[in-house]
Amino acid sequence: MNGSDVLDIARDAIGVLLVVAGPAMGVALVVGLVIALLQALTQIQEMTLTFVPKIIAIFLSLLIFLPFMGDAMGGLMTRLSDRIVNGGL
Repeated sequence: MNGSDVLDIARDAIGVLLVVAGPAMGVALVVGLVIALLQALTQIQEMTLTFVPKIIAIFLSLLIFLPFMGDAMGGLMTRLSDRIVNGGL
């Protein structure tokens, strides 16, 4: 195993990390912006108002995107296993 193999594995793992974390982070961003806009328009400055909807939205997005995330992580494991079997590591 040389440096290019390590970089290929790291690049693949970071790509999968972004694909897996992206939907939940996107939902959190959108919900946070909507709540911030709502708070600015109504001048309600309640701290729990920002956290509770985000937590619920992230939980629901994880339930929706879980099969997609599992496929992405399973594909990474399959590619790593193939490299091990074929002597790439």
